[in-house]
Amino acid sequence: MNAIAATATVQTVTHDLLTGTEWSAAQIRELYHLAADIKARPERYRSALAGRFLAMIFEKPSLRTRVTFEVGIASMGGGAIFLDHTQSRLGERESVRDVAKNLDRWVQGIVARVFEQKVLDELAENASIPVINALSDWFHPCQALADFFTLEERFGTLRGVKLAYIGDGNNVCHSLLTIGARVGAHVRVATPAGYEPNAEVVAEARRAARETRGKIEILRNPEEAVDGAQGIYTDVWASMGQENEAAKRETIFAAYQVNETLFAQADPRAVFMHCLPAHRGAEVTCNVIDGEQSIVFEQSENRLHVQKAILLTLLG
Repeated sequence: MNAIAATATVQTVTHDLLTGTEWSAAQIRELYHLAADIKARPERYRSALAGRFLAMIFEKPSLRTRVTFEVGIASMGGGAIFLDHTQSRLGERESVRDVAKNLDRWVQGIVARVFEQKVLDELAENASIPVINALSDWFHPCQALADFFTLEERFGTLRGVKLAYIGDGNNVCHSLLTIGARVGAHVRVATPAGYEPNAEVVAEARRAARETRGKIEILRNPEEAVDGAQGIYTDVWASMGQENEAAKRETIFAAYQVNETLFAQADPRAVFMHCLPAHRGAEVTCNVIDGEQSIVFEQSENRLHVQKAILLTLLG
């Protein structure tokens, strides 16, 4: 199943986390209740995944994703096996199908950080165990789930909370749209022409938002996007694999920098968000990301708690 087809498929049974569309609004609400309890009372879950093992396949380097998944399952009594594919893509030495069928016999779940969404889909199609997207070219659902959990901690609700995403319509943007629609948020995206989020991802998010009374807006003007917003979010202008476009993108995205002038147009209570790593002085200024209203490290911390809840939901 390709990324767009996967986006349009909403399953009633939560078995995988490939795009975020598999999870209903009610399931995300249950996940957040669990994550909040895990964060408040971690000792209750010390043996919750005893004897459960996770295979972690990484084609891309990682700090937050790898550490939070490894610490997360270990803190609940389980274990993780790291499979380093940063030097060779998954499927080059052995077919993705065979990798999935082997891991299916040994472990209870697969976390995969890959270049192409289709690799995740192939793993899921050939394994009966849960497959979790730890980042692909299309989606980063674990990040977005943690982001909205963090916003709910700050504002007490997600219904009607305005999140402005400024920058490239990339995988993180897609996941903010997908999850934001399901939690009833108002997500505004401002990108330069030609760098908008995928139209089918946007359409699916708008369908979901109609059921939760959320709202999805795709804009061109960053000032319009941040006006009155409670969350201001940005990401690197050139993602992993796009390094050859970095110089070109710096020129195109220069007007989309989140700086003090832009941030001042948001709600006075607004928080700054970034999935990290960040390029200070490019997509965001130092004064904003290192300022008092920045919650980037709260986001990072909550990756641990939310991913523990994901693991417990899928592997428990």
